[in-house]
Amino acid sequence: MRRFAIGLLWAIAGYVAVAVASYFLIDTFSSNRHDRDVEAAMTSVFLFGPLGGVLAFVVGIVRGGRPAAKTDDAR
Repeated sequence: MRRFAIGLLWAIAGYVAVAVASYFLIDTFSSNRHDRDVEAAMTSVFLFGPLGGVLAFVVGIVRGGRPAAKTDDAR
């Protein structure tokens, strides 16, 4: 359950970070002159944001469940 919760937190952070970054990248580099803002918003929220969230969720699951390294110093 702990791994899932950490993965979910990573997913939320990844979604927001990727959506914001992709909005500004699309707004800057898009050749669309008619509705560039709408294109940037829709693509960021519905395509790149979820992709970033899924990738961040996987990273959070993998990194969130690692146990601490055990040392055997009892000599």
